[in-house]
Amino acid sequence: MEEAYQEGDVREEDLAVLAGYLQSLGQQNCSDKTISAYRRDCRHFLRFVAREGKQFPAEVDYRLLRRYSSYLAGLKYEKSSISRKLSAIRGLFRFCRMEGLVEHSPADSLFSPKVPRRLPAVLRPAEVEHFLESINEADPLGLRDRAIFELLYGSGLRSEEVVSLRLSDIDHEQEEVRVAGKGNKTRVVPVGEIAIYAVREYLEKGRPELLINNNGEKPNNTDILFLSARGNPLGTSDIRRRTTKYLRKAAVRTGTSSHVFRHCFATHLLEGGADLRAVQELLGHASISTTQRYTHVSGAHLRKVYEQSHPRAKRDRNPPG
Repeated sequence: MEEAYQEGDVREEDLAVLAGYLQSLGQQNCSDKTISAYRRDCRHFLRFVAREGKQFPAEVDYRLLRRYSSYLAGLKYEKSSISRKLSAIRGLFRFCRMEGLVEHSPADSLFSPKVPRRLPAVLRPAEVEHFLESINEADPLGLRDRAIFELLYGSGLRSEEVVSLRLSDIDHEQEEVRVAGKGNKTRVVPVGEIAIYAVREYLEKGRPELLINNNGEKPNNTDILFLSARGNPLGTSDIRRRTTKYLRKAAVRTGTSSHVFRHCFATHLLEGGADLRAVQELLGHASISTTQRYTHVSGAHLRKVYEQSHPRAKRDRNPPG
């Protein structure tokens, strides 16, 4: 879908402005993933401006921005992708205004397409159990995978947070894990007894074997918690592949990603009676509205709570005579 970007299509001075904008995002503690996405989005926009024969930012007006939005829709981008791209452009023009390159931002009145609100996929507790039990812990990789998915589900971590964990981030005595989340914000999250046991089993029986790679040499990143078969740090793509493998093995519904365990963590906590604000802290969300999106509660559970809590939810079939 994304057109190949050719750097020669854009003026050097425009690329310099973009570099300054991206640097400012880094100073605001935006994640590397966000900065990378915004870099692609803004380059794509600058290429469009160049093709239109306009100079950025002086000759970019609202009508040109609207044409770009229509252009993206014509390329069959998802509404969520278009929304992100336009958000990146709004940020770019805010930066231009702060730097005195434009007096007013033409992007301020640019609206993003309305993105339909989708409920996140959630597995039932029994399905999560089947998934975890499908992992063969007879070898170091199995021990590693069990520890990874126990943390994903037991502590609600993101995949990128798990692969970034270091040995010192696990507090075995307090049963806690220190996590560097989005925007380099650090939070401390409890680790359940089952998850901490899985991590200990991996550290004692699995990781020492993975620490020595195929050449018999120790890798450089010896403080990284989870290692590959060759003793190197894992990437999120590794977890994605393992998720697909075990979903199929456990005959659990497909079409989900490793992020489903974060959804399960939050939803199952709420269904167990946890406070929404507490779940927000555990997930590391800056806004409670984000937590509400992740932590939808099943209709069946709501019905059960209603029937147990409201004095007139059920009619007394045997009233006293």
